[in-house]
Amino acid sequence: MDGVLDFSIGLTEGVAWPWPIAVYLFLAGISGGSLGVILTMMKLRGLSGDEPLLKASSSIALATILLGMLCLVLDLTDPLFFWRILVFYNPTSVMSVGVMMLLFYIPLTAVLTVIVLRHSLKWLPFGLGGLVEKLGDIFNKARGPITWIVLFLAFGICAYTGFLISALIRYPLINTAVLPALFVASGTAAAKLLATAVFGEKRDSYTMHILHLAEWPMMAAEISCIFMIAMAMIFGMAGAQAAVTAFTTGVWATVFWVGAVGVGFGVPFALGMTGCTRSAAGFWTAGFAAVAGMMCLRLFILYAGQLNSLMLTPV
Repeated sequence: MDGVLDFSIGLTEGVAWPWPIAVYLFLAGISGGSLGVILTMMKLRGLSGDEPLLKASSSIALATILLGMLCLVLDLTDPLFFWRILVFYNPTSVMSVGVMMLLFYIPLTAVLTVIVLRHSLKWLPFGLGGLVEKLGDIFNKARGPITWIVLFLAFGICAYTGFLISALIRYPLINTAVLPALFVASGTAAAKLLATAVFGEKRDSYTMHILHLAEWPMMAAEISCIFMIAMAMIFGMAGAQAAVTAFTTGVWATVFWVGAVGVGFGVPFALGMTGCTRSAAGFWTAGFAAVAGMMCLRLFILYAGQLNSLMLTPV
């Protein structure tokens, strides 16, 4: 006879990876997405200066990846022994490959941040401003190679977060090849907000205009990825079809439709189509809505993917 087994039974409250992992995925997505997109835009447009958007994206990238790593370490069973994953590697493990990328991405992002902020941190006390400027001038001599390496690693970090959770083969909503692409297409909203608030970027500047234009295909790519995930669930095997309930019932369905779709996509889309983003209120509302939507989407994928993991299995 056929029965239904819930493979999340026996895990902590039915969830293998709790909220710190969702926060890590959110922060890593912002880090890699914002820096990767901004660097790509600058390369395509032939921009090589210390643009406000580059200052913002590098600062955000460094801060968010460090906070994300803190969440990841605190979620470990033995946080004090996190250093072991830096010593012992398994080339066949997605997590080990990710750790290897992070070992290069974090320090190189820090170096890039020092380069682009070397003239903006002179106010630091105790001679730190002068030290940052000197180090920045030294690192700036290798700016070209550093920028290219960070660019590839940024997109690699985004994709790695998707591959990491998609490796959970017991969960149909999570175990999809589309997930890495979905995690890549995000992260620029936070950079726009910081660039405007701290680094003096004008809302109607040339670089901001180009970024606004790039956000439309990125939004379309995210919607396409979500649509493909939903279709794979609906027309997939019995276990995948059982996971479709994640989109229709429960609190996480509300998080998806109200938070990810309504706030994350609907608000920026509506404000952009009506031209309201030209005003300060519209600009800030759209930016914060996009950031909030990104967090809701990752919470939905991680939690709903695990809690709606019913697999039809003969017993």
